[in-house]
Amino acid sequence: MNDFVFQSPTRFVFGRGYADRIGGEVAALGAKRVLLVYGGGSVVRTGLLARVTASLEAAGVEHVELPGVRPNPEVGLVRTGIELAREKSVDLVLAVGGGSVIDCSKAIAFGVPYQGDVWDFFSHKAQIGACLPVACVLTIPAAGSEASASCVISNDALSLKKGVNGDVFRPRVAVLDPEVTFTLPQYQTAAGAVDIICHICERFFSGAGAVPVTDNIACGIIRAVIDAATTVTATPDDYDARATIMWSGTLAHNDLCGCGRASAPTKRAGGWESHGLEHEISAHRPEVTHGAGLAVILPAWMRYVWRADRERFLAFAKGVFDVEPVDQTDEATQDAITYAIDELQRFFVSLGMPRTLADLDLAPAEVDGWLQTLRQNKGERFGELMPLTMEDARAIYLSAF
Repeated sequence: MNDFVFQSPTRFVFGRGYADRIGGEVAALGAKRVLLVYGGGSVVRTGLLARVTASLEAAGVEHVELPGVRPNPEVGLVRTGIELAREKSVDLVLAVGGGSVIDCSKAIAFGVPYQGDVWDFFSHKAQIGACLPVACVLTIPAAGSEASASCVISNDALSLKKGVNGDVFRPRVAVLDPEVTFTLPQYQTAAGAVDIICHICERFFSGAGAVPVTDNIACGIIRAVIDAATTVTATPDDYDARATIMWSGTLAHNDLCGCGRASAPTKRAGGWESHGLEHEISAHRPEVTHGAGLAVILPAWMRYVWRADRERFLAFAKGVFDVEPVDQTDEATQDAITYAIDELQRFFVSLGMPRTLADLDLAPAEVDGWLQTLRQNKGERFGELMPLTMEDARAIYLSAF
């Protein structure tokens, strides 16, 4: 087990009807006026936005609204939010939505005190220092942004999608009310389940070897997500299943599943190869849902690299699907690992996720463009389990069609 520091300063307020508590929670943080950030349609249509604003008013907290966050949030709206937050002198940024809304809110929060352009942080021209506090009401379990130290923003003008990390912008409080997810479309629920599992796999498949406590937590959460996501596909208003998915999403990305796995140079568990590959797709094609892209890329990456660490993949097969080789031969090992990868992809497809990149209306001719920005983001080689060259990346992309 590698050395680690685990920090989870977020206060989690989890339960039925708890979305109505957000006003009291932000007031307890000392907030007097908040920037309320959200996407649009669903939070208005379901009445959640009205519940949140009523809760704020009841707690004596003023609010200024910034709607319009899209999936794969774009830096233009972040800049607009920064100017609005400064103009209105807000003292907290409140996100009501999923990972895109929360990431947009984080970027606004650390952009407000900075005198330069917020993209400087994502292009590594500046280091994040001061930050307004962030709070959130989660509506889509997926990204885990409600408790994570990560923030990912797109820049359409540059066809780039880049992330930054920092404990300073972890949300101070996250309200998680599983009932608000009852009306989520199946596609969003499925994409969220994929993203949750991928967050765990990115950490699980690192070069740290076995870390029994963390490995059992990781595999247990994946099994719980598989069971719960299967349940809500048939019964969307199953509270316990929705609650399982919501809490799993938080635990998958608050670094718990990486404890003891992080390498010394990066202090981050895993090489995040699948996320790196997928981010280029949704940077060039923002209409591609991140989780849907991962549903194709994660199995493709697994099939390409598993020989680099057979023991890790055997541990995954056993821990998640209770599959072991029938004997010690190379053929039996390959069969067990291949079965586990195929079974994971079968689960994704059973939820309505794509099997191939062609199912997302993507074409092999687009690969060169993805590789160009992948090289800008990652350099000539990236990854940890098996460092990937640009030609490796090309092979993985093409194998996914």
